[in-house]
Amino acid sequence: MKKIGFDSARYIRLQSERIRERIGQFGGKLYLEFGGKLFDDYHASRVLPGFEPDNKIKMLLELKNQAEIVIAISAGDIEKNKRRGDLGITYDTDVMRLIDIFRGFGLYVGSIVLTQFADQPSAITFENRMTALGLKVYRHYPIPNYPTDIRLVVSDEGYGRNDYIETTRSLVVVTAPGPGSGKMATCLSQLYHEHKRGVKAGYAKFETFPIWNLPLKHPVNLAYEAATADLNDVNMIDPFHLEAYGQTTVNYNRDVEIFPVLRTIFERIYGECPYKSPTDMGVNMVGLSIVDDEVCREASRQEIIRRYFKAACQVRQGLSSGAELSKIELLMSSLNLEPEERAVVPAALGVADRTGKPAAAIELPDGAIVTGKTTDLFGPASAAMLNALKALAGIPDEIKLISPEVIGTIQTLKTDYMKSQNPRLHTDEMLVALAISAASDENAMRAMQKINELGGCEVHCSVILSSVDDGVFKRLNMHLTCEPTYEKNNLYHK
Repeated sequence: MKKIGFDSARYIRLQSERIRERIGQFGGKLYLEFGGKLFDDYHASRVLPGFEPDNKIKMLLELKNQAEIVIAISAGDIEKNKRRGDLGITYDTDVMRLIDIFRGFGLYVGSIVLTQFADQPSAITFENRMTALGLKVYRHYPIPNYPTDIRLVVSDEGYGRNDYIETTRSLVVVTAPGPGSGKMATCLSQLYHEHKRGVKAGYAKFETFPIWNLPLKHPVNLAYEAATADLNDVNMIDPFHLEAYGQTTVNYNRDVEIFPVLRTIFERIYGECPYKSPTDMGVNMVGLSIVDDEVCREASRQEIIRRYFKAACQVRQGLSSGAELSKIELLMSSLNLEPEERAVVPAALGVADRTGKPAAAIELPDGAIVTGKTTDLFGPASAAMLNALKALAGIPDEIKLISPEVIGTIQTLKTDYMKSQNPRLHTDEMLVALAISAASDENAMRAMQKINELGGCEVHCSVILSSVDDGVFKRLNMHLTCEPTYEKNNLYHK
């Protein structure tokens, strides 16, 4: 069993209490900028073993009767058809997905705000669609020289030009489908409008990473740098907090760089700034819920290695210039990390070297490693997955779970009718064949019932896998890495 390094129950209790305290600090109204993913934070669950991906939703449910959600989306992102890298869906589609999920949890979604609105046709179409569905949609406009021209920003021609978002609850959570959506600007605009209406309201920032009360070079914080290498985020000591309190805390460069501007904006709205540092603005209690530091350190080191392989494959696929990979390599060097410290890497490469063909390895929850080689029937990923299910079910390796006749029929369908060049079964095809066999074979049924236990397992393949296999591993929440090479030297790869 994997070791636990994080206490989720303690986190949910401490975090909800901290937010209630901050609401009280500002007289009963708080705009909370919510960074990162609200309900599917798999990065946090990987680097903090014991952190559940939906912890933040569970925490908000503790504040359910006080909270409403405002979703910010940049009108420019709608016009550019911007997509989420993990899900492959557009930001405007993701807004609808988020609303459905929040409502499914029983959380109240109050409205949508279109930031940077400049009459973009696609944004207007989206606005009309959302309005027709009964949702409130507001417009926030570009402000020239934002945020440095503070006299303009904090004026009727700046924030004052934006629509005032009508809210009814004491905690307004401002979230978004992705970075750069205008969450902070939305919060600050609302503070301006609330102040003009005589309503006392405050602002706070919720970011899980970097963790402010862990050391700057702690692997958990370095894993965050690896995860955001494409954004060029850098963790740094918060100089404002150090000066004000004599306490060393960690923040990241963008918040530190923007703080003098934010402080001046607060002063122009309130007459004084309620915060002395970027760290003061945060409400993050994650660091106080770590119960085994070494477990989290090792999990974070492994995450950095995973990020290294991902970045290397993106370079090979022509999806990255290489700067992201170079940054992660520096992080690995600072921790004296080597790719081979990921246990499934030497296991997969060893089989590939022996057979001369692509191979894969899977680490099971108990630490045992099973491998899969390329055969006439299966690709390496499907072979390894089938072997993993056998091991989890306690089925001897020599027992066949899927008859060669069934596999042959599927191969005929693939090659003769679907015109595929590859007769070997992908992971999705193997799982379907296993499900069919389970209808009449007890061993196949036992193996199929172990599929959920694959979640969280580590996987490595000696070549870049097809998008089909990659997608199956993602849906099963298995942590896949690949060597940055293709099986064939073709120019085009599916």
